[in-house]
Amino acid sequence: MSFQGYLKTIKEKTGNGPTEFRTLAEQKGFTVDGKLKPEVKAGEIVNWLKDDFDLGQGHSMAIYALLKGIKDENSK
Repeated sequence: MSFQGYLKTIKEKTGNGPTEFRTLAEQKGFTVDGKLKPEVKAGEIVNWLKDDFDLGQGHSMAIYALLKGIKDENSK
């Protein structure tokens, strides 16, 4: 699945897009000023998204990539 495919499916399933997940991550204390804190590991993000949104590993890792700055909304 393409990165855009992941984002589309996540939005359909949760109603949240990249902007909303960035806000939620900040509220959870995972990010500061839009950047993922260095001590936050991928597993923490995966667990949060599984527990709160019932997202699987691949979809959760897509959100992790957004929060980490590896990918953005325009990535393929």
